[in-house]
Order: sequence, then structure tokens, then C-alpha cells
Amino acid sequence: MPKLASISVDLDEVGCYGAIHGVEIAEGPMLHAVYDRCVPRLAELFDAESIRATFFAIGSDLERTRNREILASLHAAGHEIGNHSFHHHYDLSRRSAEEIHEDIDLGASAIHEACGAHPVGFRAPGYTVNDTIFDRLEASEVEYDSSVFPCPSYYATKVSVLGLMALRGRRSQSIVDTPSVLRSPKQPYRVGRPYWREGTGLLELPIGVTRWGLPYIGTSLVLGGVRGARALTRQMLGRDFIHLELHGFDVADLAIDGLQALAPHRPDLKRPAADKISVIRGVITMIRQAGYELVPLKEVARRLNEISNP
Repeated sequence: MPKLASISVDLDEVGCYGAIHGVEIAEGPMLHAVYDRCVPRLAELFDAESIRATFFAIGSDLERTRNREILASLHAAGHEIGNHSFHHHYDLSRRSAEEIHEDIDLGASAIHEACGAHPVGFRAPGYTVNDTIFDRLEASEVEYDSSVFPCPSYYATKVSVLGLMALRGRRSQSIVDTPSVLRSPKQPYRVGRPYWREGTGLLELPIGVTRWGLPYIGTSLVLGGVRGARALTRQMLGRDFIHLELHGFDVADLAIDGLQALAPHRPDLKRPAADKISVIRGVITMIRQAGYELVPLKEVARRLNEISNP
């Protein structure tokens, strides 16, 4: 099998970032900046680079007509649409089995209604999963999950940030996963029980982690700039599979998109969208020059499933 790479994009809308940082987001156009402004920027970039990516959509966002139209156009252009749950509860993994099942199923139904195709991939809110989530996914039409994030530096940073927020009296809806997630494989594997062990269950396509244990995600790339992004990418090259996970918000623009309410909490907003897109384009070039074929996650899952089930 040739070396494969995928770009996935979480379509967390601006309200999700308000929930993380304990910031009230006022009504207005900025509430829809991810769908209205960031997605077109990414779609233009992917079209220019002839890339088909995987977009993970939140079901409740599709109650807005414009969002359904945008998602349907992404699907029609050949991009994969994955399920990012219905409500995007950051504490989904701590809820009852009934709530978990309902949220996963509602998210899939909303995407099916918007695009005419059932999603075959799932990503949990905040990358936080548990065995109950995997039980439901394995009983459904899902072919893979892409939520596990075994990144020590990301985990430590998240613990620190949430702790500081609590000390300052600000409440975040984000939660900390079990530290056992750090034992998970960093390359694709079939989940066992507990899910961070290898087994014979659903295929897991983890979030990227470099050889130095750093997160290979959009936020790291845009904060690192051209030089930092190249250094992180070099640490990923040589693997059979490279997964770059972005958020639509990674190409947000403070001035153009009116995101001043989040500016004190998001250092990535100090960089204009054009610079961020340039960084991502440079990373794509590096990956291609190293001989990787860029495909949606569902194609990676299909090829790996063919190998394991000839």
C-alpha cells in the first residue's frame, strides 16, 4: 500500500470556542464565521491543491439552512462528511449510554438528511471517547473512528489551562480525558477494551502526534508559522500514514470575521487568515514531495480494512 496522508477538518462553530474559554458569544454574524467564512477559505485551498478532505460536522449546526447548503456542496465536490455528534457535548463520554447513543445517531441522521449519504466516520467532541461510544459505533454503520489523541504535551497543556481557568473562576465546558489515552498507539489500530489497547474492534485513525510527542494539528502549525510547521511535518514524514487534523477556526481572521470577543483567549487569532493558509499550503507541499497520496479518511479506512480482511 502506498504511503497515505489525510486532512480532516472539525467544523466546530464559534460558540464551541466560547464554551471552551468561558466566554459569552453575542448574537451576530460572528456566530457563523466558521461555516460562512472559514469553510470557503479551506474549500478554495483544497480545490487549488486538488485535495479531497474529511469534514466532521455537528448535527445541530445543520438546523441552519445555509450550513446545510454549504455541507451539501462540500459533499457534492467529493469531500467526505463525517459525524462529529449532534450536540457537541464536551462531556459526551461522561453521559449515560442512552444519551451517547442518541447523540451519535442524531448526528448521523442530520448529515444523511443534508447530504444524502450516511457518514462512515466519527469524531468525538474534544477528542474524548470511552468504551460506550465505541460500543455504539461498532453497532452502527460506522467504518472508523478518529478521536484518540495520545499526545503528552497536548494533555499536559489542557490540564494546565483548565486548572488556571478554575482558579480564576472561569468555567470551561471542556473536560480532561483519562491519562490512559496516552498509552494508545499513534498509528491506525483496531480498538480493544479498554479502547486505548489494540484489539479486534473498530478501526481507529488517531489524531497526529510527532516523534517528540507534540500535537500535529492546525493550531500547532499556524502558531509555529512556516518554520515551525516545517519542523513538525519533518517529524511526521516516514510513517505509513500521516493525519493532519484541522479546525475550520484555524483559518479564522480576527479583523475580517469580527472575532474580538475571543482575541484575549486565542493567540492564533493574531495571525491573519492569509498567513495561516500559506502555512497549511506549505505543509501540503512537503507531504506530497515526500511521496504521500492525500485521500479522505474513509479511503484510508477502506484500504486498511481490505488488508485486514482480504
